Amino acid sequence: MTIQISLASGAPLVEGRFIARPNQFTVDANIDGEIVRAHMADRGRLHDILFANTRLLLARRVGVGRRTDYQVVGAYVGAELVSLDTHLPNRLVAAALEAQALPQFARYTTIKPEFRLGSHRFDFLLTDDLTRCILEVKSVGQVVNGLAMFPDAPTERGRAHAEELGRLALNGQRVALLFIVQRHVARALVPNETVDPAFASALRQALMRGVEVYAYRCPITPAGITLANEIPVFGSVKAVPAYV
Repeated sequence: MTIQISLASGAPLVEGRFIARPNQFTVDANIDGEIVRAHMADRGRLHDILFANTRLLLARRVGVGRRTDYQVVGAYVGAELVSLDTHLPNRLVAAALEAQALPQFARYTTIKPEFRLGSHRFDFLLTDDLTRCILEVKSVGQVVNGLAMFPDAPTERGRAHAEELGRLALNGQRVALLFIVQRHVARALVPNETVDPAFASALRQALMRGVEVYAYRCPITPAGITLANEIPVFGSVKAVPAYV
């Protein structure tokens, strides 16, 4: 069964070229000679993706009162398209859960998005008649030497999620962290120790406490993002075997 989600909810896409990123929320782009300002949902630094003249995919935004006419949907790294839509991975996971395409979670009959527990909000609460699982989804776009790395910028929220999931696991709650890796060249996933050592430490501790951590390679084309194969997760670059 192939699970694929269209980009920008199926809106028509246009190609442009990256000019500048005035702030976290906006990008200046050239579309057929016209300079436009586009909304950017991805808050990462993206230093390894956004360069002068990088090819972008954009969708026109509709609705009254918007400050920008376009939404940045993705960017090309060489010939490979990477999504810059932070909502896309959750849409893909929701579709995969509904279709029971993720065997780790196929037993659950009810899927509740945006589950709040105390001061924390998690992406999904999965339940059946007897048990439940709290699932958090993270999007990964950075790959270095074949290794997907998360995060590409310090993430206080990501660290807090890993720590809270670890605490819940110690109390007997089934919890899981699912990384959606948007690069087909990724062979495995590791925490980005250089960018965020606090998150890397929290992830390793979560693994030791029983948090289930999965990563799936999910390549992207202009047609959409596709759930492909699972790849291994390691607590550090040094832990990755030579054969991976």
